[in-house]
Amino acid sequence: MKRLWAKYRQSRDEDHEEMCTTNALVVAAVAEAEASSGSRRRGSQLGRALNEERFRELRGKNKMEDYFVERPVFSEEVFQTRYDQYFVHKSDAAKKVGLLPQQKLTCSLRMLAYGVGADQCAEYCRMAKSTSIETLK
Repeated sequence: MKRLWAKYRQSRDEDHEEMCTTNALVVAAVAEAEASSGSRRRGSQLGRALNEERFRELRGKNKMEDYFVERPVFSEEVFQTRYDQYFVHKSDAAKKVGLLPQQKLTCSLRMLAYGVGADQCAEYCRMAKSTSIETLK
């Protein structure tokens, strides 16, 4: 019994040592990758040029006031001329409701922003892979 217990402890110690070695290698690889990536985003630093003021908050507020209020700046007709009919919520011939415009937009934006594949996006947005590709186009 003592031999079996000693063998078990030795095996467990070897596994622990191997895991520590692997962790050290992973940490070193990540540190090297971060150091060599040369990321362009370094945040605010003294002595660097000031950021260009883009008035994000004001422009966002104006956008909401232009489109998403009771009396928008642009009429429905003007808005429709700028709006792609593909993203309109509609029913098929069997009166089954189709995908929401938000689902289609989310799918296409995820593919563009994160580089996810159509199958991953289709799974996330609950649509067919072919529809995901169509929304991207």
